[in-house]
Order: sequence, then structure tokens, then C-alpha cells
Amino acid sequence: MRIISINLNGIRAANTKGFFDWLPKQKADVVCMQEIKAHAEDLPAEALGVKSMKGHFHHAEKKGYSGVGIYSRPVPNKVIKGLSIPDIDAEGRYIQADFGNLSVISVYVPSGTTSEERLAIKFSFMERFLPHLVKLRKSKREIILCGDWNVAHKEIDLKNWRSNQKNSGFLPEERAWLTRIFDEVGFVDVFRTLDQRPEQYTWWSNRGQAWAKNVGWRLDYQIATPDIAATAKKCSIYIEQRFSDHAPLIIDYDYPL
Repeated sequence: MRIISINLNGIRAANTKGFFDWLPKQKADVVCMQEIKAHAEDLPAEALGVKSMKGHFHHAEKKGYSGVGIYSRPVPNKVIKGLSIPDIDAEGRYIQADFGNLSVISVYVPSGTTSEERLAIKFSFMERFLPHLVKLRKSKREIILCGDWNVAHKEIDLKNWRSNQKNSGFLPEERAWLTRIFDEVGFVDVFRTLDQRPEQYTWWSNRGQAWAKNVGWRLDYQIATPDIAATAKKCSIYIEQRFSDHAPLIIDYDYPL
């Protein structure tokens, strides 16, 4: 089972950069997308169905903003859009597809970098999302949460960690929240079970020469329940082409879907 997670920074922009030419060749079973930045009527024709994969989307109310989606080869038994929390759901940040006893989720945690107000919104999201994660963990289902979590967990996960300790994305409170998800709730950072190397990043600022110099952050994760995390066999971050300021995170699981 191959699962891809990618923040597209606009599905229409990614389309112009060749995303929908690349995607069918990857033979993915499930593709989780964040930051769609399009309503249903704005989706390019290429986005409506990808070579025997059906798309499901949770759009933000605001035009050209946020939004998440999932493509899947198998047809889900059930699709859940949103968390039933009105202000969070208005921003289109959560979609869940159930396949038998497996749930694959695309989540887009708010960024707190633009203002103090947005940082407060991020902390509010984190506080209210954690009980949902606990509920998922207790459900006895296999869970894979894919997405842009907008937090680099450890010093190894961003190039300039020393100068970013007071910036959103690497604040102690944000990192501690991810640690709770792993150590207390019991989820697993699947990528790090397979690849412990430094300088493995999934996002690069558009400022300066961040991409050229690999001055990046690892903000995109596949976070899973322990049993299915243990079936992960191969992972990669695709950097041969750029569809967005994020790179696709690809993980193969020895798990029948």
C-alpha cells in the first residue's frame, strides 16, 4: 500500500507545475492533499479523477484558502469531512476515509507564522484536536494521519533550529504537543522509523535560496498507530520536481488495502 501526502499550496498552481502528470505514475493507493485553495467548482478537470482514483474534498468556506482532499484507488466505506467543530471546519482542515479497519486522514494544522492572532488560532486547534487523536487511538482501528502539521518536531527536523526557537513551527509548546501525540497518545512518526538521517526536509521557504541550499523544515508527516506503522517498508521525499513549496512524502506499507 503506497500512501502519498502533499501540501499543494494550491491545487490549480500544482496542476500548472505538472502534478497531475506525475501523480498517476506513482501507483499510489491513497493520496492525501492539503492546502487545496479551491472550491469544488474551481477544481481543474485534471483534479476530478486521477486514473481510477476518486477524489473527496473538504473545502474551506473562504475562497482560495486551505482545504484538504483524499484520492483513493479503493472506494472508501465512509468519508468524514470535518471535526464537527464549526470554526475549524470552516477552514477545511480535516478529511477521513475509512477502508475496512483502516482510516486514512488528511489534516492541515494551521500555521502560526503570520500574526499573533493566527498563532492563537493554531494553539486553539492543537488543544481541541488532541482529544480527537486520543479518541482515534482508543478506537481499535488502524489510523494513518497524513498532512502538514506545521511543526518541526526535533532539532534534526529543520536546518536553522537555533535561530527558530522563538518562531512558530519550532516553539517549545508546539514541539511538546507533538511529543505528547507520540509518547502519551501512542502514535508513531512513521518516516523516522525508517529514516533517521538529518537534512530530510519537506518544506522550503520561497525566500532567499532556501530550496537551492536545502535550508528546509520537516513539516509533513505520516503519523500512524503502532501496528500499521510497523508494516512501513520504504519512505522517500520526492524532490526531483517541484509542485509546491512542500515536497511529496511517500511511504509504502506492507498492508493489504
